Amino acid sequence: MLADQNDSRLDDLFTKLKNVESFSDAKGVEFVIWNIWVQSGDDAIDLLMRDGVDSMGRRDYRRALRSFDQIVTIAPEFAEGWNKRATLFYLMGEFDRSLADIAQTLALEPRHFGALAGRGLVYVELENDALALKAFEDALIINPYLPAARQNAEVLRKRLKDRAI
Repeated sequence: MLADQNDSRLDDLFTKLKNVESFSDAKGVEFVIWNIWVQSGDDAIDLLMRDGVDSMGRRDYRRALRSFDQIVTIAPEFAEGWNKRATLFYLMGEFDRSLADIAQTLALEPRHFGALAGRGLVYVELENDALALKAFEDALIINPYLPAARQNAEVLRKRLKDRAI
């Protein structure tokens, strides 16, 4: 079964995510969304994805980058390939490259709350509090149950308010 950002189940899942009444229910829906996003429907791409994610987890960034580069070359329409490479660039401190891949992810899947939250983290690193806050708030509109994004947004709101005084 084809599964990626174009999967027909996602519309209902995003509606459900906005309307759940508990954190645990939201996490269940979020889990299903992530599982759909990570599956390209192509065995070779999915193998590269697993290798890239595993390599990133082991901090073998060179190998992870090779895998993610191959994914975005072979399947440029696969949003999660761009998102995972954006995450890797963030971990490598290559923030401009991360932002570029986040933009590509969001062009393919505008509801990608993970990419939006990641954009917020990049802007925190770049010390652009206003853009970071906007990114976290955009992520929370789509997925109100992102505790780290909520906490980051609260800190940034306070920091921006304190600067304005």
